[in-house]
Amino acid sequence: MTQVGSVNVGTLRIGYRRSGQGSPLLLLHGFFGDSRIWRWQLDALSADFAVVAWDCPGCGESTDPPAGFTLTDYADVLAEFVRALSLERPALIGLSFGGALALELARRHREIPSALVVADGYAGWSGSFPPDVVQRRLEQSLPDLDLPRDQVAEKWVRGFLTDAAPPDLVEEVGHVIAGFHRHGMDAMIRALAYADLREGLDKIEAPTLLLWGDMDVRSPLTVAEDLHARIPESRLVVIPGAGHLSNAEKPDEFSREVREFLS
Repeated sequence: MTQVGSVNVGTLRIGYRRSGQGSPLLLLHGFFGDSRIWRWQLDALSADFAVVAWDCPGCGESTDPPAGFTLTDYADVLAEFVRALSLERPALIGLSFGGALALELARRHREIPSALVVADGYAGWSGSFPPDVVQRRLEQSLPDLDLPRDQVAEKWVRGFLTDAAPPDLVEEVGHVIAGFHRHGMDAMIRALAYADLREGLDKIEAPTLLLWGDMDVRSPLTVAEDLHARIPESRLVVIPGAGHLSNAEKPDEFSREVREFLS
């Protein structure tokens, strides 16, 4: 059974979902998401792990961060969240923005992660794309925050899932997207846009799995290949037929790869 809770980390309240027993496994979501986007993994992996899915500051049940929050700030809050819940050397799965966050945590707090799974993530937008692409993404993303929520969901779900995604999944993901915090998403977008994590990736010590949907249009395979080349002894696994939310579109394959890697 999944438990829903929250904990205070400094001035922020951080919401989370928790399920299962065993060694800790911490799940980090991406843009327009919260802990609900991990429902498949909370179910499938809880037989082997104590699975915790957090709500990033400014998402779900968590309070919004102050203006100017950087990816480094998110990583420091995450480190305190780990300590607050007494998660001893958790493995991390980071999806999209959460993948970049997992990498930043591993760079700044090497003592925390026992293993990393970066799923459809980035070395920050500035670390994965040329400046003109970063600027274009900002110009395409930030104005969306002032649109009606149903329009935001309709637009973004098309980039997160493939055209083959079943209607019930499209509806479910769209419902999660529509629940975004306006100020929270603004902070996340800017933090990811200006982050460049390339320096120090070669010093990551935790075993790292790069898990990618082969049809991801948000973070294409070229991003995965660059991370693979930079992170020592990392492993790259591609999930056929999956888009950006590979955990939701191909949950069985995703969870199987995670379980195999962490075992």
